[in-house]
Amino acid sequence: MKITEVTAVYPQYRHVKPSWRTHLWQIVVRIDTDVGVSGWGYGGGGKAAVPIVNGHFRELLLNREMSGTDDIAGIWDDLYYASLPYGRKGIAVMALSGVDLALWDLLGKAENRTVCELLGGQRRDRVRAYATGPDATWYRDLGFDAHKITALVDGMAAPESTVVEWAEASRRALGPDALLMIDAYMTWDTAFAEQMATSLAPYRIHWFEDVLMPDDTAGLAALRPRIKPILSAGGEHEFTVHGFAELARRGALDVWQPDVTWCGGLTAAQRIIGLADDYKVPVVLHRGGEVWGLHLLAAGFGEDLAELVMGRRHADRDRIWHGEPEPFEGRLNLAEGPGFGVEVNEAML
Repeated sequence: MKITEVTAVYPQYRHVKPSWRTHLWQIVVRIDTDVGVSGWGYGGGGKAAVPIVNGHFRELLLNREMSGTDDIAGIWDDLYYASLPYGRKGIAVMALSGVDLALWDLLGKAENRTVCELLGGQRRDRVRAYATGPDATWYRDLGFDAHKITALVDGMAAPESTVVEWAEASRRALGPDALLMIDAYMTWDTAFAEQMATSLAPYRIHWFEDVLMPDDTAGLAALRPRIKPILSAGGEHEFTVHGFAELARRGALDVWQPDVTWCGGLTAAQRIIGLADDYKVPVVLHRGGEVWGLHLLAAGFGEDLAELVMGRRHADRDRIWHGEPEPFEGRLNLAEGPGFGVEVNEAML
């Protein structure tokens, strides 16, 4: 195949709360070829990422030939190195993620195979999911046995008493064997994390996520033994295998959480998981229940645990992709169809 067009679009979101997401949430990338097959991808970086894809990356991709996964890896390397002066992390790699995922989708459709098959074949028939959000009773009703709370109130760290109340309510709703996690979203310090580990001990929390700022790798490494047996998780704000190599050298985290749509796509995620295997660090993908990460998990990469950001019961949501798998008894099955098995909601474009 030869690439004939590359287009990125920032969708018309209606239910994104005012925040950095209002301007820098997910982009949609389409790649067309001379054989009439198109691939769709999902990246980050919002309005700022669109001109990177439609400008610099498009120039490098037009007329590029590809016939297999090695070509996708080669394209990734070329785009990464070409964008080094302004990239390496952040928006440029988020944009690259969308391109990479579109290429995987494209190859799957061209070969009439799922992305999971391109990754070596399905090794997990069903993937265990965990629900992120505040509505524990709804998640119980849907069959989830794992739940994560984001410990924020109006964008600030929630008070200790509030977090304890949330944990108690989740444990009561989901039962004694459920996995419970808490996301601090970079709003705690070491002392507060230690205090919370003590206060939450009766509820057997599995991990604290994004406790400190991601650049404070020394602080994160020092924190790990202080909150045991609770694990320290993070990595959604890290990029490429180069960034995770620094986490590995520091011993900064117990659990790595790359986001496939941000860290550099499937190509980068495979390399990150390979590094994690070398260091014996478990990988639980950030938002891994979306199709972009789900195919990787179904192929046997990373831990058997996929995040679904569920929000509240009956809440309005922007649905960009048709055909995304719905959880059943707290588990996810792959969608049918080649590539990632979803179609874009073009009304949002």
